[in-house]
Amino acid sequence: MPLEVLPKACQLLLGVTFRSYQDGETVPLLVNKVYSEESELQYAYTELPFACPPTGRVRAGRFSSGASISLNLGEVLRGDRITVSDYRLALGRDEEAKYLCSKEIDAAAIQKTRLLIQNEYRAEWIVDNLPGATSFMSTDKSRKYYAAGFKIGEVVKNTDGSPEFAIYNHVTLVLRWHRAPGKTGEKGKKVIVGFEVFPKSISANGRKIDGLPPSGDVTHDPFILTVPSNTTDVRDTPDASITIPFTYSVYWREDEKLEWKNRWDMYFVASDDSSNVHWLAILNSLVIAGLLTAVVAVILTRTIRGELKDDSIRLKPTKQRPAGSAKKGSGLLGSIDDIEGAADVSDDEDEDIAGWKLVHGDVFRAPAHASLLSALIGSGTQLLFAIVGILVLSAVGILNPSFRGGYVSVGIGLWLFAGLFSGYFSSRLYKTFDLQHWQQNVFRTASLVPGLLFATIFILNLFVWIQASSTALPLTTLIALVALWLFIQLPLVYIGGWYGYTQVGAYAQPIKANVIPRKVPQQGYTRSVQAILLAGFIPFMVVFIELMFVFKSLWLDKSGYYYMFGFLSVVGVILGVTVVEVAVVATYVQLCVENYHWWWQSFLVGFSSAFWIFAYLVYYFYTKLHISGFISSMLFFAYGALACVVYGLLVGTIGFVASYVFVRRIYAAVKVD
Repeated sequence: MPLEVLPKACQLLLGVTFRSYQDGETVPLLVNKVYSEESELQYAYTELPFACPPTGRVRAGRFSSGASISLNLGEVLRGDRITVSDYRLALGRDEEAKYLCSKEIDAAAIQKTRLLIQNEYRAEWIVDNLPGATSFMSTDKSRKYYAAGFKIGEVVKNTDGSPEFAIYNHVTLVLRWHRAPGKTGEKGKKVIVGFEVFPKSISANGRKIDGLPPSGDVTHDPFILTVPSNTTDVRDTPDASITIPFTYSVYWREDEKLEWKNRWDMYFVASDDSSNVHWLAILNSLVIAGLLTAVVAVILTRTIRGELKDDSIRLKPTKQRPAGSAKKGSGLLGSIDDIEGAADVSDDEDEDIAGWKLVHGDVFRAPAHASLLSALIGSGTQLLFAIVGILVLSAVGILNPSFRGGYVSVGIGLWLFAGLFSGYFSSRLYKTFDLQHWQQNVFRTASLVPGLLFATIFILNLFVWIQASSTALPLTTLIALVALWLFIQLPLVYIGGWYGYTQVGAYAQPIKANVIPRKVPQQGYTRSVQAILLAGFIPFMVVFIELMFVFKSLWLDKSGYYYMFGFLSVVGVILGVTVVEVAVVATYVQLCVENYHWWWQSFLVGFSSAFWIFAYLVYYFYTKLHISGFISSMLFFAYGALACVVYGLLVGTIGFVASYVFVRRIYAAVKVD
């Protein structure tokens, strides 16, 4: 369905259409939160000790200042708390200086504000869905670009070299407009294409009666956060307070070159300078995937095909030999010694049979902890569907920077709907393992990932709530998440599980498993462990360079990752192909050493790359980031570990499915009399 046929309100929400204004029309300025690259804690702007309380005197449409804007689930989860401010913006009307308020803060508030300034907290304001930005010049000085947010203060040096903290109590707002597209522009309406904020600290000395600073060519001293006292620490004077005057200026400027549809490009100009590195990351991924593809091609087109075309050997149904009676032969990658339950062939034939053929009677035997594996694979398919859905919706433009919280909200919606697929594939695999209590498997599948996420978030939420941070989820949001799981996720998984288990049934295996299992050689176990530890390093190398940009965007820039979504999509596809090939090679090598316990290894080979990513995350924390404090560090590692677990579950499922298809294909071609 074309986006243009969506209702106007939906198009505005998704950010695929514009909002036009007439000259003199009030444009609301929304205040959201403050954040820092040195902390994982965010705070609502209106709850800051120095923020001017809303008066309700400014009206913009159906909103008045002080009103809270309704947020989607994604915005709440990312810590947004958006409120209409008292800043009065009228399209086309410049304001040289306007008085906002004077806020009195006590010693405790001064101390907290100092800490916010010391940790370089930045404020996020919004006009027409554009975040207020600090403007910079690109590296070659040819282009201007935006960095979302602006600092709330600065650290200045005193005459004796000691640090002092100046708060920015005056902001110059520069809003850039362009004529509205189409017939709307012919009527004189305009659209906003830029929102720049230039903060400044101005002392309270010499102000006029109306609270405005002296005009003209005057050098203003900064407003230092201190109290008139002989002490050096404001905490020693709890009864002392200071009054901070806040003012602002507004300038409207036309930008003839920048159209509304390209207005977000200003935020990504700096990212374009690193596009060559992104292409280097893709080239690195392609080289690794290409080499691995060559290995897989050799295995499939030469080795396995040659073994399957050898009609001189026909495997007979397995007969049990006494332990130690098997002859010593040679498999493709290893020897056969003292194998219990080997295929009933002659001594000469035994030397010619590839090792993976010898375990044909056990390769489809149900693994240990089969119920847990079924639940993991079901949850992995659910995540895979959600990720593919996000890629498709991003490609058609539904998910974009204007759709605040869109990736999280839509991702959760897709994940809930994919509960049908989760229950279906989990139950079919559960039935294939010849297990009986499918209702328990449904509940286990529906609870595995949500239970892990909710338990972790709930515990972390208690620590964040104590800090009065907007990162803490409200109780209503926690209840809503439980309701989504109970009334949507669980029923959908149950429906999919019922259909997969009772109506469709188990996957038909090409070879029936033996009654008595074979003995696995010791070398088979050893090589299995080595494969899990080493194979996961290859997918990690595919995404290693791109991970640097992801981490930088999430924890340094705090500006989102929309600009590199195309690069992530390409690398993600290469990653999927690499995981498939690694899993196939690892499974083939394992079967060749006569270890038929491939089920869990095929999953763990992909999952193990998550350990390498987490190790790199730890390295990045200690070498690149400046996060300080116990709570912030705990949040970083806890959420990083959760992300790695989710990633591991996703790629582990891809590896399992690839190995399962591979094993079925090669053993379906084996001739068994």
